[in-house]
Amino acid sequence: MSSDNFDFPALDRTARAAGRLSARPTVAVWIVLAGSIALAWTGLAMLAKRAVETRPPGEGLAGDGLLGGFASLPLPAFMDSLVSLCLNPVIASGSTPSQFLLTTAMWFLMAVAMMLPSAAPMVKTYCEIADTAAAKGERAVHPLVLVAGYLSVWLAGAVALAALDLALRSVFSAAPLASASPWMAATLLAIAGLYQFSALKEACLKKCRMPFPILFSRWSTRPAAIFRLGIDEGVWCFGCCWALMLVMFAVGTMNLFWMVLLALFAVVEKQVPGRLVGRLAGTILLVWAGALLFTAL
Repeated sequence: MSSDNFDFPALDRTARAAGRLSARPTVAVWIVLAGSIALAWTGLAMLAKRAVETRPPGEGLAGDGLLGGFASLPLPAFMDSLVSLCLNPVIASGSTPSQFLLTTAMWFLMAVAMMLPSAAPMVKTYCEIADTAAAKGERAVHPLVLVAGYLSVWLAGAVALAALDLALRSVFSAAPLASASPWMAATLLAIAGLYQFSALKEACLKKCRMPFPILFSRWSTRPAAIFRLGIDEGVWCFGCCWALMLVMFAVGTMNLFWMVLLALFAVVEKQVPGRLVGRLAGTILLVWAGALLFTAL
């Protein structure tokens, strides 16, 4: 059989489809990525809808009206627990480990939905290099190994964010920090705003914008090496965007409007050259922090 013949005539229909898909990793990886992002946003929309329905009158958040047209779908038990955790600082039922796991799952779901789209250029670049290598008859590690390494960093980040989330919940009410504690909200917004002007932010952003030199120079046919490469790319991405996740504490973790806005910003910032976009966002965050402090006086 020639190298470009992917018909697999001896297999049944299902096996032939799987064989053709595995022979074209670029197609497979985009299907998996698109499905992961769609599922993450669908899950977040369901959680946000339930949060809107159970929120006390007068405590609505910006963007709640956007969910008015969505149907209220029944949630699995663990997602109901997740909603309760988002709305209440202390869960009556369930152990502390279960609370931590649910909170970690919530933050990881947000990371997949908000940050994976901004990683598309990295994945596309790797797929192009892999396709070129395959065309020359060389082995290429599947792109999903790179994505797994990338997501492992955000999983670790979700653990850290969950720990911070529960620590804040033990001190403040479940309402957004902008309402429950303007001082703490202003502090987190100021940290996020100042980070936009830092040298570390600029260094991480440059790595995110230009993945080709790193992917090409560290090319390997060993899955472990590509997984580590995905971890390194994830570290650069986390270093670029971690401070923006702090904004979610101020506006409310189940605020779908801000999730979409921050996800779009992460994509735009990594695609538009220069520092104007990032510094504009930093300025807005600092002004916002100052306004919260002024109103709290």
